[in-house]
Amino acid sequence: MSTTAAPPVEETTNVVAIEPVAAPPMTRAEAWRRRGPLLPALVFTLVLTQIPFLLTLIFSFQRWRLLGSGETSVNWGQNYVSVVTDGTFWQSVVNTVVMTGGTTIACLVLGLIIAIFLNHAFPGRGLARTLAITPFFVMPVAVTLFWKSAMFDPSFGFFGFVSRTLGLPTVSWLSEQPMAALIILLTWRFVPFAMLILIAGLQSAPQDQLEAAQMDGAGIVGRFRHVTLPHLRPFIELAALLLAMNLIQTFGEIALLTAGGPAFATTNITYYVYLTAFNSFDFGQASALGIVALILTIALVMPMLRLLSGIFKTEGRR
Repeated sequence: MSTTAAPPVEETTNVVAIEPVAAPPMTRAEAWRRRGPLLPALVFTLVLTQIPFLLTLIFSFQRWRLLGSGETSVNWGQNYVSVVTDGTFWQSVVNTVVMTGGTTIACLVLGLIIAIFLNHAFPGRGLARTLAITPFFVMPVAVTLFWKSAMFDPSFGFFGFVSRTLGLPTVSWLSEQPMAALIILLTWRFVPFAMLILIAGLQSAPQDQLEAAQMDGAGIVGRFRHVTLPHLRPFIELAALLLAMNLIQTFGEIALLTAGGPAFATTNITYYVYLTAFNSFDFGQASALGIVALILTIALVMPMLRLLSGIFKTEGRR
């Protein structure tokens, strides 16, 4: 008796496509329930920032001098006319641009050099990175007082010692080159900040492109120019923006190092607002200065923000 094997049964699987179901629209009550925990923080932020701004705006249209009668009176836009025609104010604007621009460029150049050095493996790299970021975390008051006495003093400061050792004339930095001294101090403080951003960019550099460029015969300079530098562009823009936003607000270093002098040579907008309010005791004029300074700062920062957002959107599409 012979048996024949049954033919194999083919199994068929029917795949049913499931259309994604859109989430039901969120009701207004549900939206407020989710946003409710954020309301206290939002209210606190508005109270902390917008109420002082509104008061400053109101004071800027008033005549309020404590050295006189102390009474306030509305003078409408006279304070703003005084600001526009004030030569010292425009000098403070120029000082702000020079100080911010010079320090930002110096921080980017030195930060990139240090970042490239620390991006390579060598014994003690962890310790070197820790020491490199230390200046950014030291208290600004302590740093300024140290540089004022131990570095810039022509008699027993370090720079004076180096000049005498090399047979060069001694420079009184705080009286002869106050802006240069201020830029040197701020650069020392903020180079670690730029270095941290740039070293993050270097660590995310496309290694496959670098290896391909090396195989094609590109040298170190060629790989840096055509591969690394274009990759670092968003990071350089970000570091420049954040540095400029921090440096525009510089106050403590100026107050302790040069007190805005000599002859307003290092007075920036922030320090000039302080001098107007608490040296001349003209709160109305100081409020107008603050509003104008805010407008100028926004005019400076907004194009940089748009440029930066455009760069990151382009990178995201890639």
